[in-house]
Amino acid sequence: MNKLRGTGVALVTPFSNSGSIDYDSLIKTLAFTGDHVDYYVVMGTTGESATCSRKEKQAVLAFCQENNPRQLPIVYGIGGHHTQGVIEELNETSLEGVDAILSVSPYYNKPSQEGIIAHYQAIADASPLPIILYNVPGRTASNITAETSLHLSQHPNIIAIKEASGDLEQCQSIIQHSSEDFMLISGDDLLSDQIIAMGGVGVISVLANGFPKEFSQAIKEALNGEIEHASSLLGRLSSINPLMYVESNPVGIKEVMKQKGICGGSVRLPLLPASAELSGQIREALNVLT
Repeated sequence: MNKLRGTGVALVTPFSNSGSIDYDSLIKTLAFTGDHVDYYVVMGTTGESATCSRKEKQAVLAFCQENNPRQLPIVYGIGGHHTQGVIEELNETSLEGVDAILSVSPYYNKPSQEGIIAHYQAIADASPLPIILYNVPGRTASNITAETSLHLSQHPNIIAIKEASGDLEQCQSIIQHSSEDFMLISGDDLLSDQIIAMGGVGVISVLANGFPKEFSQAIKEALNGEIEHASSLLGRLSSINPLMYVESNPVGIKEVMKQKGICGGSVRLPLLPASAELSGQIREALNVLT
């Protein structure tokens, strides 16, 4: 699916100070990122889907579809640790105009690899849209091994994996042994150039919320084979990238966007907005970048 090649932005969901969805800021976010990225990822984990109701998630999806002047492809997040609940959400969500589903590996349960396979096979069998696996063991407490990814890649409705394990050997194994139709998408912003050099097709990015032009340019260079130049461009963001995660994602990137005047820094409990210390560190890093 070539439309998912390049930079996908894992959109934040702006909130007002009272905790409601801030649609005015969401329009700004869509416009700020949309001129540069290749597709939107709506209600992924960076979008704080875990603390949004199903009704809110569907409302945000509809809003993004209605405010998408470039008609960028849309990937929508439906995942979780309750397999039947994921299937029910798939069945009860209007997915017209959505290109694929990003489904995070089950968290908290810590299933076996056989359990992960059964989970995704059930979802893929039920889904009217192609499934992108999402491996993020730092959040889920369980890794989707290369062997499991390769097994799942044989399902006709599983088209890709977003790999955020940070394990380049694992990524290489998936790319080397899967079919040409199966895509590996980087889930780690600063490893994107290396993953593309191996044969990956792009990235689903956190940083692209705050730096869509700069980040997308680096990914274009990498996909054009200019890996050294891409690495140089990504290197400029290397000082600010760790700050995105010290108080948990998306706290850091929302603070970046607050300081850039795109949206507020509000997040939903149990997360808290950026501390004064983190805010100051981000301000210093932005001053260096500008």
